Amino acid sequence: MADWGPVMIAVVLFVLLSPGLLFQLPGRRRVAEFGSMQTSGMAILVHTIIFFGLLTIFLIVIGVHIYTG
Repeated sequence: MADWGPVMIAVVLFVLLSPGLLFQLPGRRRVAEFGSMQTSGMAILVHTIIFFGLLTIFLIVIGVHIYTG
């Protein structure tokens, strides 16, 4: 049996936390911008930290597992 939990959680978080896709922290003109489709180095750093924190919570603290087969 393969454990697809980490893969699925990482892919979903990666898509949702792509800077500029749904939201961007910090934005170019405001603290938060929604749907701007633009990014900056600081936004990439902030979204990377958020991604790592949420991934750690879901995989280590909660222990999400999805088994197939």
